[in-house]
Amino acid sequence: MAENRTEKATPKRREEARKKGQVARSADVNGAVVLMSALLALSAFGPKMWERIANATRELLVLTTSPDVVSREGVGELLMTAGEVTAMAVAPVAVVCALAGLVASVAQVGFKPAPGAVKPDFKKLNPLTGAKQLFGPHAIFETGKSITKVAAVGGIAALAVFPKLSELAALVGMPPAALVPMLAHTVLGIAQRAAAAYLVIAAADFAYQRWRHDKQLRMDLQEVKDEHKQTQLPSEVRGQMRRRAMSLSQARMMDAVPTADVVVTNPTHYSVALRYDPQQPAPVVVAKGKDHIAFKIRAIAAEHGVAIVPDPPLARSLHATVEVGRMIPEELFAAVAGLLAYVYRVAGRSIA
Repeated sequence: MAENRTEKATPKRREEARKKGQVARSADVNGAVVLMSALLALSAFGPKMWERIANATRELLVLTTSPDVVSREGVGELLMTAGEVTAMAVAPVAVVCALAGLVASVAQVGFKPAPGAVKPDFKKLNPLTGAKQLFGPHAIFETGKSITKVAAVGGIAALAVFPKLSELAALVGMPPAALVPMLAHTVLGIAQRAAAAYLVIAAADFAYQRWRHDKQLRMDLQEVKDEHKQTQLPSEVRGQMRRRAMSLSQARMMDAVPTADVVVTNPTHYSVALRYDPQQPAPVVVAKGKDHIAFKIRAIAAEHGVAIVPDPPLARSLHATVEVGRMIPEELFAAVAGLLAYVYRVAGRSIA
């Protein structure tokens, strides 16, 4: 069936998939954007963070020399102060990462929450489905992507580190005040190059996820035609078409009444027309209805000399359990056989 899905998904199909949480989204895009944003934020806020933490550390070390601090209350206040300072120092980077992750998600799928995506789906717990995902083409692609990602990022980092080995060796013996800024600058530069390579891989993965999502949503020509009929026609026209179809079906049913052998009735509500062909294993319901349709069936039957036999329980059972054009069920064989025997006996005919 998949080879017949040659048509692009319609907007309605895409909207229905989106409500279920089925969207083209790459987790690598979020990871790469957040990583690059974190590195840029560290470059921008790093010196201030370092200065704030250094000042706080000096102040805390001075406080530890006070006898009042060496107590349960004093240690608690000391730890609380250290936590506040650390949180305030890290807050700018954390906020930047959170905003970057949000922007990356919205950029991929748009801002339109899908409550249906969070509903539990027990089909996902099916071990057969899980095995297909582990060993299917998608799993092979994900494995290859992970290997490529590690190789590319590792290669970029190695190419950035090797030329600087002599410079890094020269840092030995440098005072900490000068070593930390220089080392941080070097490490951030290498990390940013690796993050840039990760961004390229993430862009390629997003393109693949878009292609895969579009392929999964493809429709066959008949599905497109059916959807077009349902969505393009006004509700009044669709209702008129349904009424016309019902009218034609009823007309065909009434045309079959003269071919019936008997019409079973509940005199005030139901009528069921039966026809028996000796070549068939059981009688067939050729028409049925209630109220005014039942009255019309009786009128046509009387006009064409079809026997009309009141049998309320049998009429109700046939009307409730057998569709037009279907044979009667086995549990009604005896009742219908007795009815036909009576009709044929009155008419001077034999059943076989």
